[in-house]
Amino acid sequence: MDKKTEITRREFLKDTALAGAGAAVLGGLAPARVLGANDRIRVGVLGSGHRARSDMGMFKKVPNVEFVAVCDVYAPARAAALEIAGSGAQAYANYHEVLDRKDVDAVLIGSPDHWHKQMLIDAVNAGKDAYVEKPICHSIEEGMEMVRVVDGSQRIVQTGTQQRSWAHWKLGKEIVASGRLGKITMVHTYWYQKYPAIETLPKIDPADLDWKSWLGSAPDQPFTDEKYRWWRWYWDFGGGILTDLLTHWIDVIQWYMDQPAPKTATTVGDLYRMDWQCPDTLTAVYEYPGDFMVTFTGSINSSVEDGGVMFCGSDATLRVDRSHLALYPEGVPHAPGSLAPEPEIFMRAEHDGTLDNVINFVDCMRTRKPPNANIHVGFEAARTSWIGNIALKHGMKVVWDPTKGRVA
Repeated sequence: MDKKTEITRREFLKDTALAGAGAAVLGGLAPARVLGANDRIRVGVLGSGHRARSDMGMFKKVPNVEFVAVCDVYAPARAAALEIAGSGAQAYANYHEVLDRKDVDAVLIGSPDHWHKQMLIDAVNAGKDAYVEKPICHSIEEGMEMVRVVDGSQRIVQTGTQQRSWAHWKLGKEIVASGRLGKITMVHTYWYQKYPAIETLPKIDPADLDWKSWLGSAPDQPFTDEKYRWWRWYWDFGGGILTDLLTHWIDVIQWYMDQPAPKTATTVGDLYRMDWQCPDTLTAVYEYPGDFMVTFTGSINSSVEDGGVMFCGSDATLRVDRSHLALYPEGVPHAPGSLAPEPEIFMRAEHDGTLDNVINFVDCMRTRKPPNANIHVGFEAARTSWIGNIALKHGMKVVWDPTKGRVA
């Protein structure tokens, strides 16, 4: 690739009608007013599993942020989070004890999906700001309630769809808004992961886990290693591949295309490898009001290419994933040995965008400005994923009624 192909976001903005708007966006990336050394943000963690501990690592990179409390009903997860939090932090098995602390300014909610609604509502009612992982809700009805409660408060709530804060994904939004792609009629998105066999993982000691508390609002049922480890793939706790993975990409698509919800959804999937409830291999198709279609394919059987999004336009195609962005023009000869031309615009990702999302959250806590991945966009993304799951369960195309807020 010619070095001239790889451009920066600023260089692109210079050459488009978005330059003025883009400069404002770039200015928005600057930190808020400098606070004194004593103005520290103190964070508690509600649900200290693998993803939450990864998020904690990002929070610890932000100046004047410290963890003062961690909570989990599984003792090893609680201990691992306490080690990350560092000296002075306390561990709890009951998240209400974290919310009762007057010195906690914000909470990081990294629990399983079926706990997100109650934890967020309780946190907001306790006067805490919150960073809640995606998908924010375990049903469309839950998400609507969460939006109402947050809107009725003065709390800052950031959701874990970090692409909203990630530089090359933001560049993609500007490219689409510039009209460079022409008419977009199809967006293809995909995500492939390879899950390890449960037999290769260490067993969970039930004595270390308060299973009844972990179940929460879910129906009472016996403990199994599979349900605890792969909870995303059981309907009582998660929503499978759509809510886990599509939620990220559909948020990007709805953001770029200025469409908050589809018209219809059709989903097919099955279990070909795992003994779960939610399909391990799936295809979903959404039709949108803007006369375009979204296709998603997902599987946990292989990991090559991971995941990404391709916007197919009449004048150019935009490919974006977590490693790079590339714009391929139409009407240009293919590069030798390739089925595509050299990219007209290319930008690499410099780091994990979760850090940018956390920085934005902390900045908004200080300024009280709305965050990039606010509760509304977090809900809209999760809602579309759940519409796809409703289509899967119905075994037919379903129509979304935005006036009634439900499938027709």
